[in-house]
Amino acid sequence: MSVTSPDALSFFTADGDRLVPTEFAVSLWSPDQLAGHGVCGVAARELERHRPNGFVPARTTVDLFMPVLSEPLRIESEVVRKGRRILVADARIVQDGRVRTRATAVFVTTNDDPPGRVWSPVSDLPTPPAPADGPQPASFPRPDGGWTQDWLALRNADRKTVWQHLPPLVAGEPDSAYARAAVVAENTSLVTNTGTEGIGFINADLTMALTRLPASVDLGVQAADHLEAEGIAVGVGTLFDRRGTYGTATVTALSNARRQIGLRTSLESMRT
Repeated sequence: MSVTSPDALSFFTADGDRLVPTEFAVSLWSPDQLAGHGVCGVAARELERHRPNGFVPARTTVDLFMPVLSEPLRIESEVVRKGRRILVADARIVQDGRVRTRATAVFVTTNDDPPGRVWSPVSDLPTPPAPADGPQPASFPRPDGGWTQDWLALRNADRKTVWQHLPPLVAGEPDSAYARAAVVAENTSLVTNTGTEGIGFINADLTMALTRLPASVDLGVQAADHLEAEGIAVGVGTLFDRRGTYGTATVTALSNARRQIGLRTSLESMRT
């Protein structure tokens, strides 16, 4: 796609109770489908309508079991259970009367940490220099310690990290930290399933677990684990901002080798 004004970018525009996707939301796998990161973002945006003050979205799962088409969509949601310390809400993305994606969020209250120390890994998560105003193309760390926006930097068998400063999810609407986290978390599939020949797996879901909401506008995800066997892959990503780690994301993915994305030209048109 051709993009001339980053400030005018968004994934969707609002049309009454519908969201209309822009070219920016379209999948690399097919021009008739939407990419998972925007779909996960608007699912989180809808679920957040039910989040009480003082609650954190500790776990969000989005099931991407049917392609969401490059057409206007509606989102339905409701509270499943509301308690003193926990609230569960469901959401569904609907097109042509069919549910194409479903999502669940578990919101929990914050509290003091229990006494004592618990093991956690020591992480060295790279962050680029502070961003300029407005959305920026995705950045990837180079071996020399610098950063690049060349997508071919992903075409290897090394551990991968992506850092993103995204445009708005819905035009004219400020993004919440929760929705922004969901958009970036879906890129766990990108950092865990990209190899020497490009991207050959397509993820069927996303589960994002947060201990807090992200504090910066620009966010990163780093591959933490990748397993694959007989065309099924599981990827785990570490979610982090300029303060440090705030959560993890897990994706399950299916082989899509016949439609492998080679990265050389396919991703050059993407701006984030």
